[in-house]
Amino acid sequence: MPRHELISFADNVSLARAVAERWLKLLDERSLSAPFCVALSGGRIPKLFYAEMVRLTAGRPQIFANVHFFWGDERCVPPTDAESNFALANENLFKPLGITAAQIHRVRGELLPEEAAVEAAREIESVVPKNASGQPSIDLVFLGMGEDGHVASLFPSESEEAMSRGAVFRAVTASKPPPRRITLGYAALAAANEVWVMASGAGKEAALGESLEENGRTPLARLLRLRVTTRIFSDIKPA
Repeated sequence: MPRHELISFADNVSLARAVAERWLKLLDERSLSAPFCVALSGGRIPKLFYAEMVRLTAGRPQIFANVHFFWGDERCVPPTDAESNFALANENLFKPLGITAAQIHRVRGELLPEEAAVEAAREIESVVPKNASGQPSIDLVFLGMGEDGHVASLFPSESEEAMSRGAVFRAVTASKPPPRRITLGYAALAAANEVWVMASGAGKEAALGESLEENGRTPLARLLRLRVTTRIFSDIKPA
């Protein structure tokens, strides 16, 4: 049986709108008594997604009450840098919606990578409950997918030993710039209650196709095998 749900769209705008609508429905149905913890992604599609969230939540600031924001990965750059995943969310989501600083738990990319990874793990563990394996059970993780099938900053070039590490966050050297990054590991992504992948853009057909194969070797394929189910929202037709 497939360990994923593939939801297809004609273009990236309709994809971003549908994901925003689905997340808002999830937020509407949750209990406000416990934090709702979400990990955001970097990449190109989030900017469209954030714009849809701002549009759909106009006049409804209470929808984000007790929502805590984390990241699936971050580049080792200052928080004002154009390459920062935090900067992307801050300018296009947090500021327009008036999200309070107490709800935002950024990865401090300006620190030494190993130090930033330890601090990010400590931060997420202070809010998110752990499962039996000691991993935080994040309510929802948003991921993109690269042309090589990478997710967060988990790239195909990693060794099996590195991929099997149980650290919540770890420092990595990416195969694309900027090279130094901090990322959630496979175990933390596998432990999330929901993982939604927004796979969008030209040149990713082969990567998506391999990722959906039972024995695919991309990082996304590995993650799919680790989880009971993962939702993939895509405007790509697999090769």
